[in-house]
Amino acid sequence: MGMLEGRVAIITGAARGQGAAAARRFVGEGARVVIADVTDDTGKTLADELGAAALYRHLDVSSEQEWDAVVGEAVEQFGGLDVLVNNAGVLHFAALTDTTLADYQRVIGVNQIGTFLGMRAAARVMRAGGSIVNVSSVEGMAGMPYVLAYTASKFAIRGMTKVAALELGPRGIRVNSVHPGMIDTKMVQDAIGGHEVDVTPVTNKLALRRVGRAAEIAELVLFLASDRSSYSTGSEFVADGGSLATHALNVGAGG
Repeated sequence: MGMLEGRVAIITGAARGQGAAAARRFVGEGARVVIADVTDDTGKTLADELGAAALYRHLDVSSEQEWDAVVGEAVEQFGGLDVLVNNAGVLHFAALTDTTLADYQRVIGVNQIGTFLGMRAAARVMRAGGSIVNVSSVEGMAGMPYVLAYTASKFAIRGMTKVAALELGPRGIRVNSVHPGMIDTKMVQDAIGGHEVDVTPVTNKLALRRVGRAAEIAELVLFLASDRSSYSTGSEFVADGGSLATHALNVGAGG
């Protein structure tokens, strides 16, 4: 029997990257999954690949109405809701003084408000024993220059996770946050207009000296969605190759 046998999950931002990796693992472990995204063609292709255990639905995570519709359809099509993975996110690079209000609000609307709306909609119908996994970032644990809006949103997710864990715990619903470091997805590339990025200067500072893989984050998300993490709630789970293990004065170990 799979780790998520009989469970129903919604995963946002699931058409590609970390979300798609999680969707594949969830279906492989017996879950039925609603793949939610705004990238319709890619999302539909993934749902077709995964078969009857998956369906794709368009979801702008900043829309109350679309959240209500997707959660309602998960219940109607699959009979309930047990897991929510708030994975959808956007990144914007700009110095503080160059960050426009529109850019700030766009990032907050997807990352922070999207997570709030998702938790609220899911919590109204989620069954006892359920799990909400909010994807934050290492930028939800410490700051980094030029990503003010992103950092603000990811810190907010970390805090909202704790409040939701306290409120939903008596109902048997757990809520945790995941904090990936640099992962091999298209997020950074998309944020800078599609250009290729040399990440060597960054990876040279990491304990593991490499970029993480979406599949590695999917394993952590799977653990938190399953009963194997049954006594974990309101907590941060970091998968960052060791980026938070150091401080500004460290010049890097040899090797």
